[in-house]
Amino acid sequence: MDALDRLYDSLDARLRPEDVAALVLEAQPSLTHREREVVQYAAAHASRRHGFSAVDARPVGATHQVAAARFLFGVDGGVVDVDDPISVLEFAAAVGSEIDWNPAHTDFLTDRLNRDARDAAGIELSKRQYNRRFRMLRRLSAKVSRMERARKMRDTTLFAAPGFVGAVDRARFRADPDAACFIAYFTALRELRREFVLESRANPFDLVADVLFARCAARGGTDWPMIALTCPAPDVLSRLRPEQLGRLLGMWSAATRSIASSLAALWQSASIDKATMIVRQGVDSSTWNALAGVYNTARAGWIACLHAAGLTSLIEHAWPGKVMRVMAGDLAAWHQEPGGSLHPDTSVWSRLPLPWDVLDGTVACSRADVEAACREQRVEPEKSGWTAPRTHRAIARFRLTPELVHGVAVSDPLWAMMLRRAHVFGGQDTLD
Repeated sequence: MDALDRLYDSLDARLRPEDVAALVLEAQPSLTHREREVVQYAAAHASRRHGFSAVDARPVGATHQVAAARFLFGVDGGVVDVDDPISVLEFAAAVGSEIDWNPAHTDFLTDRLNRDARDAAGIELSKRQYNRRFRMLRRLSAKVSRMERARKMRDTTLFAAPGFVGAVDRARFRADPDAACFIAYFTALRELRREFVLESRANPFDLVADVLFARCAARGGTDWPMIALTCPAPDVLSRLRPEQLGRLLGMWSAATRSIASSLAALWQSASIDKATMIVRQGVDSSTWNALAGVYNTARAGWIACLHAAGLTSLIEHAWPGKVMRVMAGDLAAWHQEPGGSLHPDTSVWSRLPLPWDVLDGTVACSRADVEAACREQRVEPEKSGWTAPRTHRAIARFRLTPELVHGVAVSDPLWAMMLRRAHVFGGQDTLD
């Protein structure tokens, strides 16, 4: 594959920005001397620490489980895509027909056939051999469920930062190399794992992104609608035709409402203190934080499109707020130890109705209500993204991607790997 193909494949691979910068150098031989210097500074670090935390691991397939089932049942079972939950479940149902197994009934205590039922079904296996096969299929079914959850979580996590980059097809991506390079690098920046820090997160628009964006802006024919799928910034949206902007607005609106519904269901089952967003042990904080990130991305894109189209009046009296991520008690204490307090956005969130109740019309919340809650906490509603597209600070300098162990930066990659394996910072038992 050439560099453009590898850039396209990087969109859902969660490569480090420095690795993407190296691909940009290959894909864009026409960079000016200054542009090449800026990109080369980042690309020079592409080979460092390779293989530790750069690539986002995809869900582990059912290779071993399928092989074990084939051996136990003594059948080939046909072609199986071990990374596709549907294909694996179809394989399980096919081989399970030998023991009259139903994928919808896998409980070992209540769903197994007794001797009379086995005789009636024509199953000539001994009870021990029947039980072995039932257990194998039960484990295979459980693996399918885990694969589905892992795939959904990964898709959710990847959408949380780069938005609709998954809607970009390969041919369209290759047709505009300048836009392709910017999208790939900007996506890598947005997909960086969250690091536990006391100060605000860095601006996701650094010098390399600025150089690549300037190349897109300097020429005619740039595919701005493709760029807008992942970067719905005002200076991108302003370049779209009305029908293009309207289509994107609809996509963001649908995504906002869909994710809000998922958050509503999770909120009912989770024990979360709305005033502090601090959770106790046992709460699925990973799922909540992933969904919160997706919702905030979708909401920001939706509001940015409404502003660009001059249609904010449509939601003037039903203005949904942002959703806060949850935090463990020990991390909250760390934030407050230097004399700090909860982030002001958390206090704004706690004073507003739940966003999903606003979106479905259950509770009223106007833009004026959001502005009033922000003023109470001395938060600027427009600059902080509550009522307008969030504005970024000055262009950031390029920063090497840190090695993280559960969000904590560790300088050496080998040491980071050892700490990760020992579950340090992970809320589990650690070494003495």
